[in-house]
Amino acid sequence: MTATQDHLTMTFAALADPTRRAILARLISQETSVTDLAKPFDMSLPAVSKHLKVLERAGLIERGREAQWRPCRLNAEPLREVSDWVEHYRRFWEQSFDRLGFYLQDLQGKRKRDGRKKSARTGSTTN
Repeated sequence: MTATQDHLTMTFAALADPTRRAILARLISQETSVTDLAKPFDMSLPAVSKHLKVLERAGLIERGREAQWRPCRLNAEPLREVSDWVEHYRRFWEQSFDRLGFYLQDLQGKRKRDGRKKSARTGSTTN
């Protein structure tokens, strides 16, 4: 396993929890204190801190220290790595859908040709 794959594992593990994804969403607009981050969640401050530690270990957030204020801020670089990894699979699916589209077009063309042949034999016309 390469270092990037190991880092991806940590990032995906951190993103697997909806609370942690919600925390990241709140940090998109601005850095925020732990207390403010905890407000919308129905959990204790220590529970939120545990989520923050997971996000920090994955490199998704950074914590600062300004006097008594401990701001958290988003670090989106690991998300870029996830995006790059997913990009390979997006191309695979697009190519698969393109092949499926060509197959369906070919199938429709055969049906139309077969329908005209049958109509010519019976003497009726179809559109």
